[in-house]
Amino acid sequence: MTAESAVATPRTVWTSRDGVVIHDLVPERDRRAWAARGHCPDRDLYSLFAEHARRHPGREAVIDAAGAVDYATLAARVRRIAAAFAAAGLGARDIIALRLPNGREAVAAELAVAALGAVSLPYPPGRGTRDTVSLLTRSRARGAVFSSPDDVALLPQLACLRAVFAPGGLPGARPLDVPAPAFPDPPPTPDPDSPARILVSSGSEAEPKMVAYAHNAMAGGRAAYIRALHADGTPPRHLVLVPLASSFGSCGTPVTVAALGGTLLVQDSFDPAAALRMISEYRPTHVFGVPTMLRRLADHPPLPGEDLTGLRAVVSSGAALPASTADACRRRFGRPVIAVYGSSDGVNCHTAATGLTPETGTGRPDPAVAAIRITDGHGDPLPPGQPGEICARGPMTPLCYVASPELDARYRTAGGWVRTGDLGLLDAHGRLHVLGRLRQIVVRGGYNISPAEVERELGAHPAVAEAVCVAVPDPDLGERLCACVRELPGTAPSLTLPDLTAFLERERGLERRKLPELLLRLPEMPLGPTGKICRRTLTAMASAAPRRA
Repeated sequence: MTAESAVATPRTVWTSRDGVVIHDLVPERDRRAWAARGHCPDRDLYSLFAEHARRHPGREAVIDAAGAVDYATLAARVRRIAAAFAAAGLGARDIIALRLPNGREAVAAELAVAALGAVSLPYPPGRGTRDTVSLLTRSRARGAVFSSPDDVALLPQLACLRAVFAPGGLPGARPLDVPAPAFPDPPPTPDPDSPARILVSSGSEAEPKMVAYAHNAMAGGRAAYIRALHADGTPPRHLVLVPLASSFGSCGTPVTVAALGGTLLVQDSFDPAAALRMISEYRPTHVFGVPTMLRRLADHPPLPGEDLTGLRAVVSSGAALPASTADACRRRFGRPVIAVYGSSDGVNCHTAATGLTPETGTGRPDPAVAAIRITDGHGDPLPPGQPGEICARGPMTPLCYVASPELDARYRTAGGWVRTGDLGLLDAHGRLHVLGRLRQIVVRGGYNISPAEVERELGAHPAVAEAVCVAVPDPDLGERLCACVRELPGTAPSLTLPDLTAFLERERGLERRKLPELLLRLPEMPLGPTGKICRRTLTAMASAAPRRA
């Protein structure tokens, strides 16, 4: 075991009133050094937002289905919601859960938590209440804002909750729009290195992971990767298609609005035609989405009078970007396609200004975001060109996992480095190439197959719009590889398994032992709450399908 293979004694930076302790696993000297270099603003998110509201009150802050709201109006709404929180007994030592659809209320509620000096716990809305029970029980959240009566009905099971709110009101919840005492001015000013937001990610764990991020990490490292997408100083206008409560969606409220003072465009649920209308009408500079969403935009026929002149780039993250999707977006929009490698665990790296395309690499790590190194199985750094585990540490590195010391022990090192569980290499020019997941493998007859590798090659097929490979249980070999494929609209004749395996073997040079043995053709890919393709659903569908090509 190396010196970096275990977590050192952590530094406590925040404790909730109900005893949830947030540690910082990065040495304090490193945090202070990043701030001294200007990589972090050393200010809390609400004070940054309030300054933008003072400087440009008439600028559009949020554009949703109801139209545009400017910074002055949004700031007034934020103060009113924060006052309602305070009147209900919530304060700076509380965690407040937010489960709201995209829109101005979701933005205002998260900024109101920041104004209170509290910690927000946003997570995407959707069917089911399992995540609500798990997240709120483990985080001991004292407050919550829900949009679903099913979540509100859980109140008797959640003894930690002291106040539940709902926009417009729901039985058992307080409305957010009732008169409340004026919020104190000036508001609390939290330590910039204390937690501001808890990112939620299901990952490969049985329960959703909760990752605590400081104000400096959100407004510093995470904002730096977004700021690098803009070549000039014009205010950003970002159409964020993913849920704002997701990890990728954190580029919305805390970054685009609070840190950068830009304009955030959102839909309450993803709709390709409506998104294209927003691009024409409101002229975002960048569109952010997972590959599935971007593919559906690219496949949608042009709208009458469509105007894309304001668009500068399309930004993909949340999943590997297939080559066919990147090419389809370039043809459809005539703009650069930027691929972001990132995760809620604390890494972001993208292809902007690196000379790489999404098909040839991920990008050069930015020290203002996170340094990246490749390590072997013992945690020791590897030289350029050698593949190993991707590890990251820098201004955007999170504090710790919340209420999960076992995850800290598994995914963090003594020096605060994040172990991503991803396989990659740094080339001779210092550029990162992501090769797949270390743990996501299919074991066929004792041979390990990387689904990511096969997916990447399937994505090069001219008739394949989307491809995901999953394991199907097999009594003889243990597992077999199933290719789940959505074909391009209008493709004829339909793809067959022999078509795909011949392409993979002859055109792409894939070894025969890696070829998929099953094919599941789908008109649409099943999506999870964050808009990414749901592998769990695909696995169930593939396992239940008749065993034929």
